[in-house]
Amino acid sequence: MKTDAFALRHIGPRETDLQHMLQTIGVESIEQLVYETLPDDIRLKAPLNLDPAMTEYEFANHIQELGKKNKVFKSYIGLGYHPTIVPAPIQRNIFENPGWYTAYTPYQAEIAQGRLEAILNFQTTVIELTGMEIANASLLDEGTAAAEAMALLFDVRTRDQKKNNTNKFFVSEEILPQTLSILQTRSTPIGIELVVGNHETFDFSNEFFGAILQYPGKYGQVNDYSAFVAKAKENEIKVAFAADILSLAALTSPGEMGAAVVVGTTQRFGVPMGYGGPHAAFFATKDEYKRSMPGRIIGVSIDVNGNRALRMALGTREQHIKREKATSNICTAQVLLAVMAGMYAVYHGPEGLKYIANKVHASAVTAAEALNKLGVFQTNTAYFDTILVKADAQKVKAVAEKNEVNFFYPDADTISISFNETTSVADINQIITIFAEALGKETFTVSELTEASQLPASLERTSSFLTHDVFNNHHSESQIMRYIKKLERKDLSLNHSMISLGSCTMKLNAASEMLPLSMPNWNSIHPFAPVEQAEGYITMLKKLEQQLNVITGFAGTTLQPNSGAQGEYAGLMAIRAYHLSRGDSHRNVCLIPSSAHGTNPASAAMAGMKIIVTKTTPEGNIDVEDLREKAIEHKDDLSCLMVTYPSTHGVFESSIIEITKLIHENGGLVYMDGANMNAQVGLTNPATIGADVCHLNLHKTFAIPHGGGGPGVGPICVNEKLVPFLPTNPILKVGGEQAITAISSAPYGSALVCLISYGYITMMGAEGLKSATEHAILNANYMKARFEGHYPILYTGECGRAAHEMILDCRSFKENGIEVGDIAKRLMDYGFHAPTVSFPVAGTLMIEPTESEDLAELDRFCDALISIRKEIEASTADDKNNVLKNAPHTLAMLTTDTWNFPYTREKAAYPLEYIAENKFWPSVRRVDDAYGDRNLICSCAPIEAYMEN
Repeated sequence: MKTDAFALRHIGPRETDLQHMLQTIGVESIEQLVYETLPDDIRLKAPLNLDPAMTEYEFANHIQELGKKNKVFKSYIGLGYHPTIVPAPIQRNIFENPGWYTAYTPYQAEIAQGRLEAILNFQTTVIELTGMEIANASLLDEGTAAAEAMALLFDVRTRDQKKNNTNKFFVSEEILPQTLSILQTRSTPIGIELVVGNHETFDFSNEFFGAILQYPGKYGQVNDYSAFVAKAKENEIKVAFAADILSLAALTSPGEMGAAVVVGTTQRFGVPMGYGGPHAAFFATKDEYKRSMPGRIIGVSIDVNGNRALRMALGTREQHIKREKATSNICTAQVLLAVMAGMYAVYHGPEGLKYIANKVHASAVTAAEALNKLGVFQTNTAYFDTILVKADAQKVKAVAEKNEVNFFYPDADTISISFNETTSVADINQIITIFAEALGKETFTVSELTEASQLPASLERTSSFLTHDVFNNHHSESQIMRYIKKLERKDLSLNHSMISLGSCTMKLNAASEMLPLSMPNWNSIHPFAPVEQAEGYITMLKKLEQQLNVITGFAGTTLQPNSGAQGEYAGLMAIRAYHLSRGDSHRNVCLIPSSAHGTNPASAAMAGMKIIVTKTTPEGNIDVEDLREKAIEHKDDLSCLMVTYPSTHGVFESSIIEITKLIHENGGLVYMDGANMNAQVGLTNPATIGADVCHLNLHKTFAIPHGGGGPGVGPICVNEKLVPFLPTNPILKVGGEQAITAISSAPYGSALVCLISYGYITMMGAEGLKSATEHAILNANYMKARFEGHYPILYTGECGRAAHEMILDCRSFKENGIEVGDIAKRLMDYGFHAPTVSFPVAGTLMIEPTESEDLAELDRFCDALISIRKEIEASTADDKNNVLKNAPHTLAMLTTDTWNFPYTREKAAYPLEYIAENKFWPSVRRVDDAYGDRNLICSCAPIEAYMEN
């Protein structure tokens, strides 16, 4: 065994297993299996042109050397990104812990109670600091959250406003520049007119439905917006705030001023800057707007025994249900980072947060007073953490950078300095010295922080927050360590067993890919630092873009989108820009197969497109004749086709070349959804099938962990005709020559986690990547062969093969009184997370094993489902008291004195021998979803306070 070959560590099946697996499938070789799975006309004719694979040791040295090219200066740039102290127990026990970062979105609540509680803590933190009534489980970044706020306020316009097409949205000139750019991107396609101006001169005309204010402003000014909000309310204009989360420990909350929505980022709650991300944005609003709210919401419910249980609430508002009628396409959020930020609040508690906020404010005031003595005057009338001073920016910048310090320079005579929790008295003295040298004056030092305040008395926070026990009982390291462990034990993640979610690609997230994320020269750089200070990052990111270009066969890539859905939107906006550049503004029809993921129509609607749904054949393929008919019918207005390949049904459709050619012949472009790219890499690619643009899920195909529901990265790769339209950023120019405005806040999106995909591709090499794809197809077809005779397989290719996933049809089990949800819950008793339930076909399970799972684990999972099949056979429609209907079974059930079930305790908890070695116990019984939606609670309140009448 080559111990230094990373691919051998990443790919599960051993060489010695292959003969058995191939024999079970009924083929002679992997090459024969691939031949029978992929249409021959789309196979790549040559290996991927990538550098030879590095060993793990070589990569560790390489990434360390590359990191040295990043210069970590003291950062006072601000603009929504701040140096922060990541508490060591949170870094070690969450950020670096596969028990947290390898979990999936908590669809199966009974085996995700720990993560759900951690997110509930996050929501509670947001609700109480903002003074709002309800918050979601995080969004992608502050700019995206602001755009979602605009969309919500547009959706909840009054009846008269909708009737009169009231479509103006006021944006304060104090807004962060990257947020403004995203608002510009998102407003135009859906018919919103932005008006940017001074909030003090706003006329509150009835042409406006909403407004957004920055609190504090982009360069630190703190304004009392109470009168603005009151006047807006009189004129039926709803107001959103983009707020700094730490400032809200010291300032009056936006909710107390009458805000309708409050958004922002929680990055400064113990999450590294990471050259722009990932970070958890927050979104809080009023209860009356909950059904228009984007993203996931964690709510309190009860299980079948009436015990408190948590789960994802109000799922019917989300894109996978509402599709093109959804106001948001949000799917992936930033759960891992939200967990960290929420735990930061738990660890410090309300008094700790006040202490940090007051120290940051004192640092700003101390520096302002000192600079004033040098004749450098501060211009903000009130501020929290950021001072705006007048001086020769060029002179100051030269001295500052010589001393490895970054300020922000809005113009030639103005300097913005943002303070943070890492700022010390020594740092303030360094700032004084920099200005003294730049101005040719004698320096001096301060010995302590001032006690003076520059917050308006009317805005000093008086309301209490975070009074719940959880925020007041975990302030020692032992307490927080044990609390984190207690929650972790309730969750099933990849460090326990395989998670075979179809369309989700839950592959290995190797430790050697993850280690660089904790290195300060990678995680401590501000996204708007001068590019010459980020040479390591620029080199890595450009190389990753080149690698993805090679893999997809395309000419250009942007890494800016922070999720797959955001990638979809970016791709569609690039297509829109292309048509506009040719004078074809009328081309707005988007064809989408009926089997598409819900984000596809939601993204198309957000891009201002008219959606035409095309039929699917009984075999699960695109109905080519129906597509032809609709493409020809709409040829004058056709913008694009959105297609997933291999299909959402897990099949390589042989007609794909014909399909893409048909779209091009009728004036449209082809967008390929890359959700299933794990079945393509090294064997075929989007360019070969005739696509013009695709998004990739780096958190699927390219090994970024799912983090319990984020982070994600959804880059788009495009052909030459779309390269000019790749998105830019208002502060750091990136993208094409005719770039669309920003898709996300940071120029390179979640740059820190791009290290993972860069490591994966670099260590796998061309041969390893191709082998991973082949083994993904091998594992899926091995499982398919084992399930045949036990479960109907819904769709297969022309030779009877699956691609990298398959669909088990469970609809006939209703005759036995068993629903697909019962199977999902029963799998928990066998130690497994359920596959994807009822997507893309209701009443089915979609299974994707990935290449990372070994034969023994595949067999355990197959044995579990085959055993469950026998339990289904033994069930009857009249019998509601059986092992499937009562699943999952908890330790509390098994250890009570009474056992009133018609089967043994052993059958309930240990139905197969392997389970005894490594038993996972669900912490609650089956959760009552309907109860939770009827009695929506999204914060840490005792269940008794909300009991149903």
